Amino acid sequence: MFAKVAFAALLVLASVPASATPAAPIRTARTPPESAPSALPSTRLPTIVAVYPNPVAMDDVGEFVVVSFPNETNLSGWTLSDDESTARLPARTVSGRVAFSTAPNRTESLTPLRTLSLSNLSLANSGETITLRRETTVEIDESGEATEWNSTRGRVDSVRYVDAPEGEYWRPKAEEWRPLGATNFSISRSGATSARVFVLPDDPEVPVETLRNANRRILLAGYSFTSRRIADLLVAAKNRGVNVHVVVDDAPVGGISNREATVLDGLTRNGVTVEVIGGERGRYDFHHAKYAIADDEAVVMTENWKPAGVGGHASRGWGVVVGGDAATDLREVFVADTSWNDTVSWADFRRGRTFNPVTPANESYPTRFPAKRVSVDSVDVLTAPDNAESGVLSLLRSANDSISVQQMTAGGIDQPFVRATLAAARRGVEVRILLGSAWYVSEDNRRVVDWLNERADAEGLPLQAKLARPDGYEKIHAKGVVVDERHVVVGSLNWNNHSARENREVAVVLHGDAAGAYYTRVFGADWGTNENTFPVGLAGFVAIGVAGAIWIAKREIRFER
Repeated sequence: MFAKVAFAALLVLASVPASATPAAPIRTARTPPESAPSALPSTRLPTIVAVYPNPVAMDDVGEFVVVSFPNETNLSGWTLSDDESTARLPARTVSGRVAFSTAPNRTESLTPLRTLSLSNLSLANSGETITLRRETTVEIDESGEATEWNSTRGRVDSVRYVDAPEGEYWRPKAEEWRPLGATNFSISRSGATSARVFVLPDDPEVPVETLRNANRRILLAGYSFTSRRIADLLVAAKNRGVNVHVVVDDAPVGGISNREATVLDGLTRNGVTVEVIGGERGRYDFHHAKYAIADDEAVVMTENWKPAGVGGHASRGWGVVVGGDAATDLREVFVADTSWNDTVSWADFRRGRTFNPVTPANESYPTRFPAKRVSVDSVDVLTAPDNAESGVLSLLRSANDSISVQQMTAGGIDQPFVRATLAAARRGVEVRILLGSAWYVSEDNRRVVDWLNERADAEGLPLQAKLARPDGYEKIHAKGVVVDERHVVVGSLNWNNHSARENREVAVVLHGDAAGAYYTRVFGADWGTNENTFPVGLAGFVAIGVAGAIWIAKREIRFER
């Protein structure tokens, strides 16, 4: 499972990196490293692992410092100091990660870590150095009470930070600020299983059936939610005793519509737990994920919970239903995202607000690609901003033969995913990139397409990029990638840095020939299989590259740490 901790600094500090070996399922331990059994006691020294100097509170009440103690340690004779003062640690014996605060009651509401009190320590928002020391020289005066503290030789660890953002904490090892409560999930890989693959607008019944069959729980995560059909399913599930919990973004682009407000009002009236996530202190710029857990299955999509998406009325989207460990991992993501203080009930959020008009999509399209049950070798779960960027980059860099990309938009010629596909073409991988042509993305996408094709022509690369000409759907909303026709990325992750680094996104990677063949067929139809898939300049490249290809070792699909 994910190394999941529900709140605060521990979310980021206690995770265990997943193994990068692709041959075996990758599972991440729940136990923090310092709690793991060991034959010999650790010789590592305590370290400062987090500093939270600028809480969202009057007078910065609740600021804290987190110290990791690898072994049981008696704190008598230990101090924490900043640039102005020194505080003695309480005379307790501790191990693991401990938070030290002058307002422990407030700090305990921000973190599940053991919290101990400090008599004095005021962290500067502008920045300073925090130092952990232990007593090294003891001199007893006539009363038998005085102690001399050695300020240089007794230093065990020190951390410097500058310009603390409000509501964020400093990770010294990573040298970055992170919102308090942000997760740090590692990529997880489950073993062989089956999956139900589908695309939209062809087969909107798949997410409907998945939710309709739930008997115990439905946890639905979305960016926006305007589908009355799905809402009716959730109310029916609630009425038959299913635990139903919905979370959506509080400020989607264009704002929350009147239709969404009406749908969420109806859910709330019927006892469904509905929350919005975000706000001024939100951990993520947008909650852009699009998935749901129904009992022990999860449906993961590129599409929103609206008629254009799950209604099958407009968008080309990809989706999959998976079970087993992948569904369990997604449930942990949902719990982490709804267990922090940037979520608020819909009833409280909507009070006194007005919403925007919207016209829902209602066009119908034929089913050209029905859903299919396939076997997969393994399933990986990716989350942004935690690990999705490194995971997708690793897949692209591992490609041996082909990469097919179907995206609503690409973030520009310098975007890392775009650059990785160009690099793949330069080593002989056949690359096809199909981008959306809707009016709101066509200009930016055209620039990317033209630039890539110019590079392909100039260098004789096996790469083509173009804008979609929709046939059987209105517009591309998919965020899909197929590598070597057997590794498929399906989820909400757009090809731009904001999506990968600032949003909450969820995607799965399906490993297996059957899944690869299904999405490759869909991509081929949308691309136009009768067209030449190689640019004119490829002939020279092939002539030069065939001999060299003999010695190029096949790359294994793997994830970087």
